[in-house]
Amino acid sequence: MKHQDADVLVIGGGHAGCEAAYAAARAGAKTLLLTLKLSDIGVMSCNPAIGGLGKGHLVREIDAMGGLMGLAADHSGIQFRLLNRRKGPAVRGPRTQSDRVLYRRAVAEILASQGNLRVVEGEAAAFSREGDEIRGVRLANGAEINASAVVLTTGTFLRGTIHIGMQSHAGGRIGDPASHMLADQLREMVSGIGRLKTGTPPRLRKDSIDWNKTELQQADTNPAMFSYLSDRPCVEQIACGITHTNEKTHEIIGNNLARSAMYGGKIQSVGPRYCPSIEDKVTRFQDKASHQIFLEPEGLTSDLVYPNGISTSLPTDVQVSYVRSIAGLENAVIAQPGYAIEYDFVDPQVLDHGLRLKDVRGLFLAGQINGTTGYEEAAAQGLIAGLNAAFAATGRQAISLARNEAYIGVLIDDLITRGVSEPYRMFTSRAEFRLSLRADNADQRLTPKAQELGLITEERRAKFSAKMALLEQGHALLRSSDATPSEIAAHGIDINQDGRRRTAEALLSFPNIVFEKLEPIWPALQVIDPGTRDQLTIEALYAHYIWRQQKDVESLQKDERLVIPDWVIYSEIGGLSAELTIKLERVRPPSIGHAARIDGMTPAALTLILAHLRRGTRESA
Repeated sequence: MKHQDADVLVIGGGHAGCEAAYAAARAGAKTLLLTLKLSDIGVMSCNPAIGGLGKGHLVREIDAMGGLMGLAADHSGIQFRLLNRRKGPAVRGPRTQSDRVLYRRAVAEILASQGNLRVVEGEAAAFSREGDEIRGVRLANGAEINASAVVLTTGTFLRGTIHIGMQSHAGGRIGDPASHMLADQLREMVSGIGRLKTGTPPRLRKDSIDWNKTELQQADTNPAMFSYLSDRPCVEQIACGITHTNEKTHEIIGNNLARSAMYGGKIQSVGPRYCPSIEDKVTRFQDKASHQIFLEPEGLTSDLVYPNGISTSLPTDVQVSYVRSIAGLENAVIAQPGYAIEYDFVDPQVLDHGLRLKDVRGLFLAGQINGTTGYEEAAAQGLIAGLNAAFAATGRQAISLARNEAYIGVLIDDLITRGVSEPYRMFTSRAEFRLSLRADNADQRLTPKAQELGLITEERRAKFSAKMALLEQGHALLRSSDATPSEIAAHGIDINQDGRRRTAEALLSFPNIVFEKLEPIWPALQVIDPGTRDQLTIEALYAHYIWRQQKDVESLQKDERLVIPDWVIYSEIGGLSAELTIKLERVRPPSIGHAARIDGMTPAALTLILAHLRRGTRESA
């Protein structure tokens, strides 16, 4: 048998696995990425798209930490759009439709260029263990890989089952086998394993669509890129189509619900609430006469189109019928039927903030195995798990991101404190500090931390330093430029005549005041470049709100610093409900702030825990 050694072994070559391996290698660990097929590294199993509301924030943060997803998205993006452009900057979300082939190629090239990293083909069959510590894996062919830390990123492959109507078969995704050997061992090692589901729509042949009957959605003329290293798209930009279901579509689906895997009783697990199947939409929203469908090409040279909005587990013949009832799709040819897939996941409450299993040393989990859905959520977890695996293997201190630092921190904190009852998807509404956690300032928040950890290239360091120097100069110019209300009003700006001098920065905080209105008063502002102007305007607009928010952060951090010692036994705290006691014993929150975010926690229960801590402290004294 062949033995291989690594500091960090990453199992799975999807979005979580690629980001984990790239992060671990950048952190200085000798890293090995194990995948079933080399050709599937970075494959986009579902829609070839990156970003969106909340999700785009995650990608910007991954990039700010030196990750690969943003770069791969920029190298493969064929339709960049900034969602919520007309709303405030805090809730705008960059998104791109990607070329499936170009994205996979970009990921492979980025990984190949990284030192300390090797990609190998094989199937992990069993963990190698020494007591409660994972020391590597044995492959299906008998070979062994030894590692100081293992990151498991199995996506939908753990005991995956594909459903098309009443027909089911094992599979991690269409055309690929499920993982059963590893799943069985994991069930023996870890408590709280359950089942979730997700789904995908049928893929359509591009030339079978009548595009004249659809509305065309063009790419942005001023595209928002994902990586802070990118200035413009790398490939041709294209339009997507928009069409809608109708009453005939809904009638066909309604008449065949009993043949759907979900409604016919074949599927018992829960799917993503915010990305429902077309069967769910028709059943749950019976007052709606139609549902929007985005016809998204899968690439510049691909003949496939992804009809975003009609994922399904209906049988193929019904899929053909309801698809052909839709305007523009009357003659559509289905190249691959839609399907639902069920898979094992691990209750993320058994993890710590570094995504390490609390009761199994050396094992980290990232991606859909932790109950999330989406490429971006998976990659964000991969980044943190990969870094912490590398730090554990090389004797460095683990890291985590707080809720007030990053959406990545919100994501992980939500998972490990609240668990999941359905696949978790990121939204801006999940972040209580979203005014400061914007997509535009992810590098300002996180690149200094990444630099301290030694994770970024010289190119990124130089570009970030140059940006910060321009912002600093811009701030200084805005703050040193002031005028009286009468001087300001003389240039056509409506201002309260209270005699108080105001700076250019103060004026920028007004919603309708832009640089162009300030330049006649202070011509020196003309030297500030457009990109720096945009950032300064956003920062001025939010300055007062962020100051107030910082006070909330400071209050939160006081709670976070109230450590709950290991000696606490929650069953000994009188007055706690049985349900809360079980949750607290399972999660073992490290602080009062962490305990406060557990589902079902009440102010009264927190008071009981605090009183117990005070008694215990007095007794120990």
